[in-house]
Amino acid sequence: MSSIKKFQVTFDCANPERVARFWCEVLGYVVPPPPAGFDSWDDFDRSLPPERQGAAFACTDPTGEGPRLYFQRVPEGKVVKNRVHLDVRAGTGLVGEERLSVLKAERDRLVALGAVCVQVLVADGVNESCIAMQDVEGNEFCLD
Repeated sequence: MSSIKKFQVTFDCANPERVARFWCEVLGYVVPPPPAGFDSWDDFDRSLPPERQGAAFACTDPTGEGPRLYFQRVPEGKVVKNRVHLDVRAGTGLVGEERLSVLKAERDRLVALGAVCVQVLVADGVNESCIAMQDVEGNEFCLD
């Protein structure tokens, strides 16, 4: 018998804090408290060797239900399409024009935060509407 495991989703990126704060806004996540002995994450970051400063950031679901998101700085930029992406469930339970309207409103909110709308896929009789997006560093995700 297998058990359900907790997991974290890790993003490679150029600016971990910027990308983490974007996803906090998208998902309603929060930045966890800094490690013991530090008043802020900035204080903690300054305690690291220069090459490690700004190299990582994280955010968590305040309810404890969703996975932790971890953002790590990598030297290379994004080159190709993600093999895995997040589906942000903004239109769950909705269909037709009502669903599309809710998805477009969420799209507009996220574009104001720096996201890019790639494509609006309108319901076709088999699949419901969804919107393909990119985050502030070009990582693909969908509004579903």
